Amino acid sequence: MKTLLIKGGYIFTADDKRTELKDYDIYIEGPEIKKIAKNIKIKADKIIDAKNCVITPGFVNTHHHLYQTLTRNIPQVQDSKLFDWLVFLYEVWRNLDEDWVDISTKVGLGELLLTGCTTSSDHLYLFPQKSSKYLIDREIESAKEIGMRFTATRGSMSRGKSKGGLPPDDVVQDEDTIMKDSERVVIKYHSKEKFAMTNVALAPCSPFSVTSELLKLTAEMAKKWEVRTHTHLAETLDEEEYCLSLHKMRPLEYMESVGWLNERSWFAHCVHIKEEEAKKMGDHGSGVAHCPTSNLRLGSGIAPIRMFLNNKVPVGLGVDGSASNDSSNMLLEIKQAMLVSRVKDKVDSMPARDALYLATRGGAKVLGREDIGSIEVGKAADIAVFDISGIEYAGSTYDPIASLVFCGINQKTKYTVVNGEVKAENGKLLTVDERKLKEKADKLVKKLMDKI
Repeated sequence: MKTLLIKGGYIFTADDKRTELKDYDIYIEGPEIKKIAKNIKIKADKIIDAKNCVITPGFVNTHHHLYQTLTRNIPQVQDSKLFDWLVFLYEVWRNLDEDWVDISTKVGLGELLLTGCTTSSDHLYLFPQKSSKYLIDREIESAKEIGMRFTATRGSMSRGKSKGGLPPDDVVQDEDTIMKDSERVVIKYHSKEKFAMTNVALAPCSPFSVTSELLKLTAEMAKKWEVRTHTHLAETLDEEEYCLSLHKMRPLEYMESVGWLNERSWFAHCVHIKEEEAKKMGDHGSGVAHCPTSNLRLGSGIAPIRMFLNNKVPVGLGVDGSASNDSSNMLLEIKQAMLVSRVKDKVDSMPARDALYLATRGGAKVLGREDIGSIEVGKAADIAVFDISGIEYAGSTYDPIASLVFCGINQKTKYTVVNGEVKAENGKLLTVDERKLKEKADKLVKKLMDKI
């Protein structure tokens, strides 16, 4: 069993007491944190000198669309709102295939690893009829190659244009096909073991791209199979108008009517939620994936995060798809979350440590994981080490931990450790050749550009 010793630094533990430690060591055996103390005198296979570093639990990304890393920054939709943005991009995404999924997954997860993220979920809901039936299998295998802890959500769309939805009919599936494949993916990949590297959740895309029947069936089978459920919700006012027009209900009320308001569910965005709805979410334990950069990029609004926290709603952070964020930078998302809440509410509504907590323990709770999200004995050895010795942090060492969120010009880690193994070191990935991966991505993008 390999051992790792991280020595010194400023540790933000994200434990129940939000303990902070200075000049403590962290001793790791295999995938598990075994000891946290000063001056640990144990021989280890690898020693990390974390002097002048901030050490945090590995960040947890609760919402992404990894396939979108190859369709970011497209000029035609740089200034579009969500529905227009989607209608245009569906025509590009209908060309999705296994190679696209493989490369985009590695690109997106690689970016996340470099910025301190050790666990990511992904919402893959697009299954073009002319493409492979095993896109999600390819995604999971690619995540294994990168070495990140991964929650794959078997997404779906069942309401195409002919049924009043937004997506083209050739990228949606019928309920029977969706549920049969969902069962296959859960049986094949979902692990309930401690320190599991792969989990599976069920994730119909959104209220405007799936039928009520699919939502009800998904809720029933998720309970039977003991997996979580995920979807977009209350992201834009257009969605609110759609739900009121079609279902005569606001988005959250509609999701409650189809059995989704429970502790197994987490919703992406939740920008347009009222106080009484937030209280109901807190009472039922339904979580939120807060995606501030995406919400700003598409002009959707700012989610009321302090309201959610005051009502005991579990909240984590998500970078969202790279076509609506244009990067997978988890540390930058933390800073964004801190800043937008100050505009939404007031300047003291989101301290730096609260934002860090959302990205760590908060995200773990949203994904239903008790074994990750904090630096404690017995927890998974998922750790991010950030060097704050550079000039960009000069004058900020009054509070080294907060400086990580407030300051800096480079969000890359010095070390990213997943399951006790170093996956990134000195701003470079160790599990993939970044230059070759970039070249492969660019070649695919050139092909896609010809189809726009």
